[in-house]
Amino acid sequence: MLKLSIRMMIEEKLESIGIRLPNPPTPAGSYVPAVKTGNLLFISGQIPMEEGKVIFTGKVSENNLETAQKSAKMCAINILAQIKRELGSLDKVAKIVKLSGFVNSTPEFTQHPKVINPASDLFFEIYGEKGKHSRVAVGVSCLPLDSMTEIDAIIEFS
Repeated sequence: MLKLSIRMMIEEKLESIGIRLPNPPTPAGSYVPAVKTGNLLFISGQIPMEEGKVIFTGKVSENNLETAQKSAKMCAINILAQIKRELGSLDKVAKIVKLSGFVNSTPEFTQHPKVINPASDLFFEIYGEKGKHSRVAVGVSCLPLDSMTEIDAIIEFS
């Protein structure tokens, strides 16, 4: 009974902040979207896909920082969708362990952490202390399908 109420709280929290989990995106290459080993779930890199289409594309610069932040948040939402698909419920998350964020940026752009922050903030908001994680945020010369951002995750589950 307690498990059910926790799950409902997480799902209600998502709804209350206007987030509806999409169908988890399918891989764009020869890999699986997630791998479980022991009590860890490794989520493959998620790009800002919705209904099979990349929503946010192109190079990130100072001129489109807010759009890039939306892209990163969409990546985090897709990570949540993958977690739910793999574990059956978002309440099985014991800890968000690590995020790795990649930003398709112009050479002079240096605000990569600001781009990935909305993804981290979403996990903090949803999971509280369990959502605090280690992270890397780096700039890259390009990403699959010209995506603005890509984020992978390591999740501990119970």
